[in-house]
Amino acid sequence: MTIRAILTDIEGTTSSISFVKDVLFPYARRALPRFVAARGKEPAVRKWLDAVATENGGMCDDRMVVEVLQGWIDEDRKHTALKALQGMIWADGYRSADFSAHIYPDAAAALRAWHGAGLPLYVYSSGSVPAQRLFFGHSDDGDLTSLFSGWFDTEIGGKRDADSYRRIAEAIGLAPSEIVFLSDVVEELDAARTAGMGTALIDRLQDYPQPRHGNATSGHARVESFSELTP
Repeated sequence: MTIRAILTDIEGTTSSISFVKDVLFPYARRALPRFVAARGKEPAVRKWLDAVATENGGMCDDRMVVEVLQGWIDEDRKHTALKALQGMIWADGYRSADFSAHIYPDAAAALRAWHGAGLPLYVYSSGSVPAQRLFFGHSDDGDLTSLFSGWFDTEIGGKRDADSYRRIAEAIGLAPSEIVFLSDVVEELDAARTAGMGTALIDRLQDYPQPRHGNATSGHARVESFSELTP
């Protein structure tokens, strides 16, 4: 069947794993105390701080909440409240030009080419949709948000759950077999394939110094660059 849309992951796929690990996470960790002190009374922020406090036995001191959140960053925990607060902190960082989002040149070039050819592009990442938009809006290659037709995060379901990909296909309005999912994580690709999507394993040597071949690919097409993809 003809491919009519591309769904892509971000970290390790369009962009380096190290940017998130070595730039975004440490920035959010350092900024949390200052951010909570300055904006903790804003309803949009208070909502998530209270959610963390309640989940941890009814903490009454925001400093304790900050410590919990910093611990979650250290654990790379995928918690909705943490993702929301990190997104707000990163928004401030992007606006202040403290950093720009890394994107591989081959990924930026391919995304522009596919969009120019009329192929709809979508993002599915564990980071929140606002964080995704910030990422592509402040990339090393400029504002790329106009290239994308839609955004999905884990509110639609876990990335290793086949039903998530079925729901994404339904939301896009295409059969799963008309969509190709790009990711560096084999288990995510397995779930997408179970849902009926096409798949491609992005195996970048910068992120995975030991190339994955044979059984390690789980039968997914393997490429080291977006330039090798021909949807």
